[in-house]
Amino acid sequence: MLTRTSTISRFAALSTLAFLFGCNPAAIEQPASSVDSENPSVESPKEEPPVVEPEPEVTTASLYAIGDVLLHDSVYEAARVGAGFDFDSTFAPIKSVLEEADITIANQESMIGGSEIGLSSYPAFNSPYEVGDALQRAGVDLVTTANNHSLDRGVRAIENSTAHWNEIGMPYTGSFISQEDKETIRTLTANDISFAFLAYTYGTNGISPKQPYHVNYIDIEAMRPEIEEAEQLADLTVVSLHFGQEYQTLPNDSQTELVQQLADLGVDLIIGHHPHVLQPPAWVEREDGNKTFVIYSLGNFLSGQQGDERNTGGIVGIDVVKTVDEGVTSFELTNPMFYPTFTRRSAEGPFEVVPLKTGRPSLVEPVTNHMQQWMPDLTVQQ
Repeated sequence: MLTRTSTISRFAALSTLAFLFGCNPAAIEQPASSVDSENPSVESPKEEPPVVEPEPEVTTASLYAIGDVLLHDSVYEAARVGAGFDFDSTFAPIKSVLEEADITIANQESMIGGSEIGLSSYPAFNSPYEVGDALQRAGVDLVTTANNHSLDRGVRAIENSTAHWNEIGMPYTGSFISQEDKETIRTLTANDISFAFLAYTYGTNGISPKQPYHVNYIDIEAMRPEIEEAEQLADLTVVSLHFGQEYQTLPNDSQTELVQQLADLGVDLIIGHHPHVLQPPAWVEREDGNKTFVIYSLGNFLSGQQGDERNTGGIVGIDVVKTVDEGVTSFELTNPMFYPTFTRRSAEGPFEVVPLKTGRPSLVEPVTNHMQQWMPDLTVQQ
């Protein structure tokens, strides 16, 4: 009662003063003790907004590779049109698959020295320029040219071949026309992920190069500085190897030992050629704790060889995932894929590369089992 009476008395006094001086008593500031502590007009301390952590930046690039493009005379004669050659129909059945990748590479085993120096087949190959044009139109972005047939027709074939690749803007690696050409490591970038490409062969059928830069040979000490430079130039290093024994469906000890050496040097992807038949892919553990993807042999992609094994090849693919998180960049190889193919003579005459399920459906299951034996996570597309 005392508190309430005192408050009323004070308000009456203030009202009297207000009346005398012409002021509205409602405008007179109330004593602090009369303000309700639960009045919503009283502001409470502001809460700081929650800290939002930046999301990692993730990008992905896919790399595909195909096996040997080795043009026997039966193949290029079937593609002859007038004074030239048309290989577009050869790759048409699988063009859409090749174009799915951000980057696709091919092993051009026979030099495209052109008709001007005379086309030739086994044992000394020389192929028409037009197959290179058709590969590019089919989606191929780079060719490797280090193999046992690189010197079949001498330096002239290498010069003509590299001149044509340069003319159409197709990067190549493995055989070169000068030391400067050899020292220029080819790189390609897709979706902010860069790749460096190198290629080497076990030999050149006993033919010695006139200059050391004409062909890259497998020699770990000579390869080491090139790989180290490639590691500095690009995010990932891809090495194509022409090695192994012909017609053997599994790699030998020298292949697996070399692959382990290259993996420990930091090579991320290894693409094998030469056996003319498929050898399975594998993951290879590295000294740095990462893993390297290898396919020991992609077999023939296009050739005139006979027999189901030698006509079965394919397209191998891998996704590279780049993650940037708080300034730290990392890469992961994921989603290994294999798309089996088959080479056959079309009803119209030219050779064509078709899906295996179209060319030899009975081989789909055994090829799938063969390619997945060391890599159960490999997706074999049908």
